[in-house]
Amino acid sequence: MDPEKIMNGISKEIMTALKAMEKAKTPEEKLMHSETVKNLCDSLGVFLNLMSEMAPFDDEDDGEPIPF
Repeated sequence: MDPEKIMNGISKEIMTALKAMEKAKTPEEKLMHSETVKNLCDSLGVFLNLMSEMAPFDDEDDGEPIPF
């Protein structure tokens, strides 16, 4: 799968969960939605960390081989 599509999907799910948390009435509902938001943000962080680790190797125009 395309990492950008995954990140966009996770971002949309975070926004949906935040809106649901805003409408929640009881503390239990708010807790449930906040845990969902935390898990989704952690998942998004995995992809962002992966992209930041790959960024130094994304210089295709320098003509040098990847240092392995």
